[in-house]
Amino acid sequence: MPQQSRYSDEHVEKLLSELANVLEEHKTPTDLSLMVLGNMVTNLINSSVAPAQRQAIARSFAQALQSSINSDPAH
Repeated sequence: MPQQSRYSDEHVEKLLSELANVLEEHKTPTDLSLMVLGNMVTNLINSSVAPAQRQAIARSFAQALQSSINSDPAH
């Protein structure tokens, strides 16, 4: 059974579009984009999640990321 999000698809898509626009506006290469986004995730976890839950949240995030990666080599 799919997990229901408490956030609308429209809200998620709007934020995603705005973040992508900032990276495109700065002509950010992929490696720098990943570094910045990774740092952002780290900062969010460290500043917004209780210390006792940080490892579990990071592990869950990493698993969700790996699950969402398309293994199709066609790009």
